[in-house]
Amino acid sequence: MFFTNFLLEFILNNIDIKSKSNLKFNNFAYQSENYNFLKMKFFFSVLSQFSFISMILSQNFNTYPLYNGKDLGVTFTKTKTTIKVWSPIAEAMTLRVYKFGNSIENTKDIPEEKQMKKNNQGVWSADLMGNYEGKFYTLQATIGGKLMNEATDPYTKAVGVNGLRGQIIDLAKTNPKNWETDKSPLFLQKTDAILYELHVRDASIAANSGIKNKGKFLGLTEKGTKNHFKQSTGLDHLKEFGVTHVHLLPLYDYFTTDETIKDNTQYNWGYDPLNYNCPEGSYSTNPYDGNVRIQEFKKLVQTFHQNGLRVVMDVVYNHTMFGETSNFNQLVPNYYYRQTADGKFSNASGCGNETASDRAMFQKFMLESLEYWVKEYHVDGFRFDLMGVHDIETMNLISKRLHQLRPDILLYGEGWTSGDSPLPEERRSLKKYISKIDKIAAFSDDMRDGLKGSVFEKEDKGFVSGKPGMEESIKFGVVASTQHPQVNYEKVIYAKAPWAAEPFQCINYAECHDNHTLFDRLENSNKTNTAQEKTKMHILAQTIFLTSQGIPFIHAGMEFSRTKKGEENSFKSPDDINEIDWDRKKQYEAEYNFLKSLVQLRKAHPAFRIPSTKLIQKHLQFLDCPEKNMVAFRINGNANKDKWKNILVVYNANPTAINFDIPTGNWKLVLDGLKIDHDAKTLVTAKRLEVQPYSALIIVE
Repeated sequence: MFFTNFLLEFILNNIDIKSKSNLKFNNFAYQSENYNFLKMKFFFSVLSQFSFISMILSQNFNTYPLYNGKDLGVTFTKTKTTIKVWSPIAEAMTLRVYKFGNSIENTKDIPEEKQMKKNNQGVWSADLMGNYEGKFYTLQATIGGKLMNEATDPYTKAVGVNGLRGQIIDLAKTNPKNWETDKSPLFLQKTDAILYELHVRDASIAANSGIKNKGKFLGLTEKGTKNHFKQSTGLDHLKEFGVTHVHLLPLYDYFTTDETIKDNTQYNWGYDPLNYNCPEGSYSTNPYDGNVRIQEFKKLVQTFHQNGLRVVMDVVYNHTMFGETSNFNQLVPNYYYRQTADGKFSNASGCGNETASDRAMFQKFMLESLEYWVKEYHVDGFRFDLMGVHDIETMNLISKRLHQLRPDILLYGEGWTSGDSPLPEERRSLKKYISKIDKIAAFSDDMRDGLKGSVFEKEDKGFVSGKPGMEESIKFGVVASTQHPQVNYEKVIYAKAPWAAEPFQCINYAECHDNHTLFDRLENSNKTNTAQEKTKMHILAQTIFLTSQGIPFIHAGMEFSRTKKGEENSFKSPDDINEIDWDRKKQYEAEYNFLKSLVQLRKAHPAFRIPSTKLIQKHLQFLDCPEKNMVAFRINGNANKDKWKNILVVYNANPTAINFDIPTGNWKLVLDGLKIDHDAKTLVTAKRLEVQPYSALIIVE
């Protein structure tokens, strides 16, 4: 009896949700008059479920036929629409066409059904004759005798509300005016990039943003917006601050925001992918019509380009929101995900599953999805979430394909995982192997935690906050994690060897959307310091990565001491935690003006943006310092064709001023404390200069 009940419960947990919802059990306490009926009712269900599970577990994915065509999903014309889906294991595939995109609100929407036909490459196709523009569709496979859940086509390029159904559209109609002439701003060297990480909703949702389309793509296209102190916000601020690339947190269609609720206060970063090739509906003014979100995101890209800004998409191909019930898994069970030795979904993403980039058809999906965003939306780059989950071969194929399309594209990612993976370590796109990956950069946690302390220990300190022994980690960041004869790699906080082959492969930063903001971190780690001292530490951290080689990365609002009110993991926290408080731009006006000027300094002087390791080794020399918690270096010989012959930079992270001996030369003062003189008008006559506490000094000749 116990085994039978256990078996029945197992079956109930493995049948689809709709069937399960019609059956009611009370903790295995079945009524005696129903017991025999249940045994009869589920006898064949037990057999079919075990048959299905056995069949799936016994599959050799390498035997699945591959499809080389590039027409999966919808091919639309006004006289015929063709829909194709790859599912080599399916015995049948039903296409359902609906009038509406939401079954919950339109229960009387009776679909048109069509049985699809299968070719010898595992692709099912169906032709819809006539004009089906605006209609919605789903797919339902029969696999191992089991009717799977209705699924959205993974290749769909438009969806209805909440992404439950794909939509058939004419993409040409989604182009904003003059889209065909849209051009990205000029971008020559990857080390010329200055990245700015921004969440679409955070940018405009605050009452003091002055933006009308709050939380929307269109909010970032508005000009002339001001905070309460008449300072620029939104688009105008980005342009004024001077960054080159705006890195937008996930903006594809993700799961955790209910798009049916107008003015919804639900919040999420968006690292829960649902439909990879469609923009998120909650960021549009009408999530019910798939055309609108597409057109409005294109408008954002176009507006950014017109204002000298490039667009980087944050992409999350390493996992999906759902595993067993995902769109992928309803069409080809288990294929798109890696499994552990016991057949369970592996979890290197830390989100319940990890995708299998090393399997041909998911590799193909990633390549074609990324290519689509570049071609259709004119996107200028991608940031890969948990890039370490993906295999090196796939990332190299991605780089090759995208650089063929756009030689100036910018690609970077997190060179780690959130858990172990069955993919052998040497095949993973980890930070330690980034030199094996062509033209893709990785984030430097060495610089990040060297500056402020371990992100996993909220009271730990780093270089700017007073922790001794961080000098070599800072020097490692200054040379962009490359090989340099004056760096003692044994003393670097994490890496014990250079991992970047060239400086453009290193992203230097102090904070991002993850973990505490630097402002909040200093509140935790330096409780006894004054507010003024912590502000100086905050500024020094940004000064360091903005004057280091490699590519600097700024978290939105950091330039005016952004706070999330102490919240460490704000991925689903409310707006009052995540929103950018634009009035802080006034409160921290001195900091903002200094950092804006420092961005201008970096852009004006190529010596801070040296493009090769060989040239860094030739031109950058570290100098001895009189005290600990200091780093000093010279950039010599008109490096990278800079108009300044020599540049001397000193970082002092001590609580007291330190005297620094100046090498012989005709030096002029550029940076001292919060003062930057771009013209270097003040001659340095002293042989020794005082470097202020928690500050930097730059002199040039």
